[in-house]
Amino acid sequence: MSKPATPTPSELLKLDNQLCFPLYAVSRLFTKAYQPLLHELDLTYPQYLVLLLLWEHPELTVKALGEKLLLDSGTLTPLLKRMEQRQLVSRRRDPRDERSVIIALAPAGQALQHRAECIPEALFAKLQLSPDEFNQLRSQLTRLLTQLS
Repeated sequence: MSKPATPTPSELLKLDNQLCFPLYAVSRLFTKAYQPLLHELDLTYPQYLVLLLLWEHPELTVKALGEKLLLDSGTLTPLLKRMEQRQLVSRRRDPRDERSVIIALAPAGQALQHRAECIPEALFAKLQLSPDEFNQLRSQLTRLLTQLS
């Protein structure tokens, strides 16, 4: 068996040889696939991600949300303010640390959970992956995410 040829630097710069482009394109297409489903709930994709975390943990600090979503406070704060205006979440200072802000799930945000239950199933059907393929892909992407963060 012969050893595969080492790609030249110019070969490595071809778009078809990049890992970043298919990941970028898939990310954009995933967000686009969520849009009609989230439109019914009047949510943006980042708002949906915040709600996913708050449905799991009814209260989190802004710092914890940012760490889990890999978003800085400059991106997260305006998003949370809009969600608060829509009464999906509430914000309050942590009495133990006045510098820390706690985000809590509000009743309107909680009410969306039941309506959102169909979203993962709809996306799963769109992907047409077996449960094993889905779990393998999620595992590989999680490993990549961990290595890059």
